[in-house]
Amino acid sequence: MKNSSLISTQDPPVLPQCVVLGPNNPRPIEQFRCDAICPSISVAIVHDRQVPRCPWATTEPAIAYHDQEWGVPVHDDRVLFEFLILEGAQAGLSWMTILKKRENYRKAFDGFRPEKIASYSAGDVKRLLADAGIVRNQLKIAATIQNAKAFLAVEEELESFDAYLWSFVGGKPIQNHWRRMADVPARTSQSDAMSRDLLRRGFKFAGSTICYALMQATGMVNDHLVSCQRHAELGAALRHNLSR
Repeated sequence: MKNSSLISTQDPPVLPQCVVLGPNNPRPIEQFRCDAICPSISVAIVHDRQVPRCPWATTEPAIAYHDQEWGVPVHDDRVLFEFLILEGAQAGLSWMTILKKRENYRKAFDGFRPEKIASYSAGDVKRLLADAGIVRNQLKIAATIQNAKAFLAVEEELESFDAYLWSFVGGKPIQNHWRRMADVPARTSQSDAMSRDLLRRGFKFAGSTICYALMQATGMVNDHLVSCQRHAELGAALRHNLSR
């Protein structure tokens, strides 16, 4: 699953703009360990274990990830590309395994700059396969290079990868109202449509469940349970933005 940490609420709530990676992999939280979740966050966060939050966020680093990142809308093309790659890298693994390696991925893949990755040579692939800091899966590495090329094609055609991805949710977050974790879907009609179009455009490791995890992580959907404080905080932020 994803992040957790408390931000002192004001009107409107102040939400950190940071990389959000969504955990659509409900494994026992006690199995999750991570050295650093989001080193870019500079907002002072208070972790209150008594605050109501989604049941998967019971220990660190899941609490920090749930409170600071998961479900915060992202509109930066490069960051969205990073999320897409890391969600694909998660396939068959736990989400926290990928989060632990996120900084290694950024270093190995030139800060997730698509224009750089798209020009990788056989020598770069060999370098990546020898890098113990990432998941050394040849198919996933090849998919990252192909996805960089497909990303650049989308930008050339549509000018904005952000606008393209957000078009599948009508340009604004979907506010869900789940009461139990069992109610949260692994895929939806929107993620199905996103997956179909990404695959049509040549993207790899872009199945519907991966797309839905991306949507959760980057705030295209608010999948915090209604009993979780972050559900209300993110909903209030959206209402404020829409009223401006």
